[in-house]
Amino acid sequence: MPPTMAQIDNPKIAFAYLRPACVLLTQKPTVTNVETLSTQLIDVNDATLQQLQEYVLFPLRFVLKVPGPKKENLVLAVAEAMNHILENTCVQSWDTLYGLFSELCLCLCSPTDPGKPADTSEELKLSVLRCLNSLLHSAFGDIVFKFFEPSMLPGLGAAISLLLALGEKEKSRDIQTASLKCLLALTLQCDCSQDHVVPSTEEQCNIGSTMASFLPGITTAITRIITGDVRQGYAVTVRAIKVWSRSVGLVIEDAQLQASEPIKNSSLELGRIGELMVVRTQDWVKSTVVRLSGFLKKIISCTSAHQHWRVRLEMLELADHLLAKCSHSLGECVGQLLEAVVGAVNDEEDTVRKRCETVLRELSQKNQSCSSSTQTFTDVLSENLHSLATSLPRLMRTSDDQKKLFVLNVFLGYLKLLGPLVSVVLNSAAHLERISKALMQVLELNVMDVRIVEERNYVTTLETSSGCHSCSAHTQRKRFLYFTDERIFSVLKEICQTLGYYGNIYLLTDHFLDLYQQSSAYRKQAAMVLNEIVRGAAGTAVVNERQSFEGQDLKHTATREDLRAAVVSVIEEYISLKNWHLMTVSEETDRDRQDQQLLSPSRLLSISNIATNTNSLQVSSSSFGSLSPTVHQLNSNIWQLCIQLEGIACFAQALGGDFRPLLMTSLYPVLEKAGEETLLVSQAALGSMRDISNACGYCSLKELISKNSDYLLNDISLNLQRLSQHPQAPRVLTVMLTHSDCNLLPLVGDIVEDLLMALDLSNDHRAGLFCSVLHALLKALARWFPSCGRRTGQPVTVKQTSAHKEAFSICQFLLDQRKQRELAEGIGIEEDIIGDLDPPPADCEDIDDLGGPDVKIELPTHLSITKAVMERCIHLLSDPSLKIRLKVLDILELCVGVLSERENELLPMAHRCWPPLLQRLTADDPLAVLRAFRVLCTLGEVCGDFLRRRVSKEILPKLSASLTRQAPVSAKAGPVYTHTIAYKLQLAVLQGLGSLCQRLDLSEADLEVVCEACLPYLSSRQPVRLQDASLSVFKHLIQVDPDALWFTLNELHCPSHYVPPHPELQPVQLNGMGRRRDEYSDNVLQLLREEFGSDVEIAS
Repeated sequence: MPPTMAQIDNPKIAFAYLRPACVLLTQKPTVTNVETLSTQLIDVNDATLQQLQEYVLFPLRFVLKVPGPKKENLVLAVAEAMNHILENTCVQSWDTLYGLFSELCLCLCSPTDPGKPADTSEELKLSVLRCLNSLLHSAFGDIVFKFFEPSMLPGLGAAISLLLALGEKEKSRDIQTASLKCLLALTLQCDCSQDHVVPSTEEQCNIGSTMASFLPGITTAITRIITGDVRQGYAVTVRAIKVWSRSVGLVIEDAQLQASEPIKNSSLELGRIGELMVVRTQDWVKSTVVRLSGFLKKIISCTSAHQHWRVRLEMLELADHLLAKCSHSLGECVGQLLEAVVGAVNDEEDTVRKRCETVLRELSQKNQSCSSSTQTFTDVLSENLHSLATSLPRLMRTSDDQKKLFVLNVFLGYLKLLGPLVSVVLNSAAHLERISKALMQVLELNVMDVRIVEERNYVTTLETSSGCHSCSAHTQRKRFLYFTDERIFSVLKEICQTLGYYGNIYLLTDHFLDLYQQSSAYRKQAAMVLNEIVRGAAGTAVVNERQSFEGQDLKHTATREDLRAAVVSVIEEYISLKNWHLMTVSEETDRDRQDQQLLSPSRLLSISNIATNTNSLQVSSSSFGSLSPTVHQLNSNIWQLCIQLEGIACFAQALGGDFRPLLMTSLYPVLEKAGEETLLVSQAALGSMRDISNACGYCSLKELISKNSDYLLNDISLNLQRLSQHPQAPRVLTVMLTHSDCNLLPLVGDIVEDLLMALDLSNDHRAGLFCSVLHALLKALARWFPSCGRRTGQPVTVKQTSAHKEAFSICQFLLDQRKQRELAEGIGIEEDIIGDLDPPPADCEDIDDLGGPDVKIELPTHLSITKAVMERCIHLLSDPSLKIRLKVLDILELCVGVLSERENELLPMAHRCWPPLLQRLTADDPLAVLRAFRVLCTLGEVCGDFLRRRVSKEILPKLSASLTRQAPVSAKAGPVYTHTIAYKLQLAVLQGLGSLCQRLDLSEADLEVVCEACLPYLSSRQPVRLQDASLSVFKHLIQVDPDALWFTLNELHCPSHYVPPHPELQPVQLNGMGRRRDEYSDNVLQLLREEFGSDVEIAS
């Protein structure tokens, strides 16, 4: 690149250099001549250009003054040349300043209607606006103040109207922004980085007095821009907000309005111009503030929840600027400005949030330092708080989520701004009542979701071996009636926490407990508020934020003793009988209805009256039967329990280690709800248990239960003795067993006996509940004492396929056949008998023990418990309730697994349970048959020899007949069939039948029956899973008798022709030879290839 030429710094040389271009432009005003001058101007340095400013501006101004229409590109070139001159020089003459200002404004306005913008290109308007901005910034000294003399009112008003019209009606964002920027520069309120003229106090008053005439028009037009189309972009809105705040601050400034001598002007000298002057009297200020209040309300509602954070930040700056300069003059607008400030307390943008904290801190310090205004400031805040609390329910019903979030942030901001004065405000009954009722209405839950009632906790509790994170894998989010955004709920919780942090804990808990007790409509909301109030009173959720806001930690009112007393009173209310034992299940049986009635207060009052016990129960049941709880009521009860459980966890976190003494009264009810059938309640209880464990310093739920097991088990033992009054006691034991280890077993031995005794006495009423406990007990025993895997039957000798055997010997085969024939004819049988009569030596050693006493070895505790439970299962297997029968079958399966290590105990029990189990297998609901077959498979694994004859005689014929009968149905069924019970039963039988036959080592006849029943399921027309299950059956049967199965499969489809090894031997003929490919071919060939190593191909 060529080196840059040095600029001309000699005025004479510069004059000689620029003169030809200036003269030519004056003579011939063309674009080319303007561009030539612009190019030469770049070669002159700023100091020299300053001296020649008037000279070089003359031809450019002359072009603009030429009468008649001008080409746009010519005016554009002139504006760009002027802009270069004005950016690099200062205008020192008022005449030049005013002349250029007028000429540029004429370029922007319409020739026919000077009050409207000209219909020119956007490029021209933007260039002229930039030139105008440079002109206002280049004004030197105090000449710019002449704009604000009374005689300039008409011209100044026209310019302001023109700039406002450009800012409001232009479609180009750049033009809108540039016009608003010029308006700021014209009123000396520009905030750019250039140097600006700083007016004195008197000059500032003159500017304010002059701009007072234009304030209504400016604020009206700018308000329309701010609240206009959101598509105009954030930059236009930000600039408009700045114009609005600077204009209002300039005219309504407290310092100007409090001046002792107002500016006087001679209206006689001004003539009609004097009519345009505005005197800022008190009446004028009041009427203006009323109009500004309406504008401000619109602006705040439009920008407070704006999607762009810069708009929200500028709105914060507006409030800060006006509160700092006009707090006394603005009067009723102060509350709205405070609303705008506090609404940004929880803004999602860090920049806005930090700026808000700074503004609030400055406001607090300012009002604390000025004691005369502190009371007024507090009054304004408390009145705003009361007003907002009054309108909060309406706003939450009618506004969108963004508006709701802003309103709640404003509410929270007022509380934070009041700080310790919140307790003073809450001492007003009107304020407390209004705030509490607003929270009650806003926090109303939507309890119409049917899924909450439908979800059941089939796996009552989670295994202790699972990770702690898995316990909360499924949590139900609260659904509120008036909002859906989760951020709104977070702000509401923070509001309650702030109330608890600064308010009187006794006053708040008593008030919200009264609301809790007054009406069931407020109960859930009051509980949520109480939970957060206690959390806030503990200081854990608020203290950090207050430190960053105030710079120091302000001590809140609640002491540790106050907090503990409040927690005790709230917990007592939560776990009271009427608020804890609520109906959560829709399908109530007679037994459930009796249990619910036993929990009613009237029933408990008459429980001691034994003589009228039966009649009382009948009356209670009939009265309860008349009630039909709706989904709404059930959901409401479920959510109330969940919120109360969350509250107990919250109280534990608030008190920490001080909560341990309260475990004696609160832990048992929580464990009771952890065993609830309703999924949402049980999950909330488990979550509460985890939070309590962490808060009290326990490492796990296991340690929590272990350390408190003494009084928990004592309560369970006492309640089992009065089971009619405490029917939920078994559920507590269920949860304890699920979340404990084997160290609990010695402690629960007596309780298990009590439980079994209670089951014997009242199994017709609460058998289902007891079965759940026994199931949990057996699961715990199976987990604590895993089986060693030893089986009672003899292992089955697996017959290897020909691939793993030695070469076949015809000679040996014939010799063995001869020996078997001789034995059948009695030849050589004497030697075998003599050999069988020789006693084994080991038996001789036990001869001395034959006369001793038969002492039975005492069983270990877990085996004796299992045996006792299994005895009850034998009786309950015939229970009329299908639900109980299914649960008992599950328990029986666990019992078999635990007792498998003691053959002499298991076999008698298996013998006793066989008749009812046979009934479940052969004459019961398909679900029960399915579960019973699983028990049969488990029995077959641990006592195969014992079951062989029974299964062969009583089970296999019926199972085979069922499979044969159902095979055509499943072969023709569509995809919906896989969701039926019949399909599931088929699948379960096929999946377990093969291993059962292999374990029992069945006879050839039995294997043939099974084989015939399963052959239809090798068809490709069957569902895929049934085909796979059938393949598994044949794979197990092949291990028992490979020869017979090979023959059966080849009879169905034989892929090869077998040539005899010698001509004298007859050729082998199988029915499956020569058959074309059919529905069985694929599965048969798969079995032959995988199990017998046949290298075959499917014939087409």
